Amino acid sequence: MNSRGLLASFYYAFSGIFYGFLTERNLKIHLLAAILTISMGWYLKISSIEWALVFFAIFLVIVAEFINTAIELTIDMITKNYHPLAKQAKNLAAGAVLLSAINAVIIGIIVFVPYIKMFIRSVYG
Repeated sequence: MNSRGLLASFYYAFSGIFYGFLTERNLKIHLLAAILTISMGWYLKISSIEWALVFFAIFLVIVAEFINTAIELTIDMITKNYHPLAKQAKNLAAGAVLLSAINAVIIGIIVFVPYIKMFIRSVYG
């Protein structure tokens, strides 16, 4: 691939990212949750390994949401009519987002609960 093709690939990828965050409500919600989570991690001074887990969870949810959105847009482009397979494809993609979000919550509990307990003990003795 030549450099022009590579630059175009990055341009299209970033265009997709910006489109997603500007137009998709759920991506905005995930972005807000990510910002709050990163802020909490910074405030609580979580470890490098914990940062890796947190960022992995954040990116997994966002990637799943992008894939879900792409599947929904593709199906909507192909047909406006109800079809049981289209419904199942959309449900499966939404299920992937839900599973990744549950994973993120579990990682958040594992990482943040010990810090929150220490914080509460230090404040309330």
